[in-house]
Amino acid sequence: MTLDALFNIANLVALAGWIILAFAPLRRGAIVAAARCIVVALAVAYTILLVQAVAGGGLGGDLTTLSGLTEGFSQPRAVLVGWVHYLAFDLWVGSWAIEDAGKRGVPHWAMLPVLFLTLMAGPIGLLTYLVVRARPGRQQPPALTT
Repeated sequence: MTLDALFNIANLVALAGWIILAFAPLRRGAIVAAARCIVVALAVAYTILLVQAVAGGGLGGDLTTLSGLTEGFSQPRAVLVGWVHYLAFDLWVGSWAIEDAGKRGVPHWAMLPVLFLTLMAGPIGLLTYLVVRARPGRQQPPALTT
């Protein structure tokens, strides 16, 4: 299978996870679990791609310098490995945010922009969610009792 085909498959699989999360109010627990299963599939794909790349001579470049990293990511296989890494981690963050929002009483409509921002610019989506959940008047999680 070509790297382009693997790239397209990874994108479609991840997109399915994001679409699932958009429907979280219907059955939050099951939906979060489904998105996390997709993350596991992406993590398995990432592991296989990384092992293949390393076994095939590595990804190239020195990961301790910007110029080395740029050199490494000039290779399509390295870009694919990095992209699948982003897809998996961003989707995991989105699933955590949806799960946490349900526990904190954050309305789902407020989560839709968070999901979009996490999909498009992971850390900005995470930061946005942390701001949304910190707003006064939000339901706090119940205190743990012993």
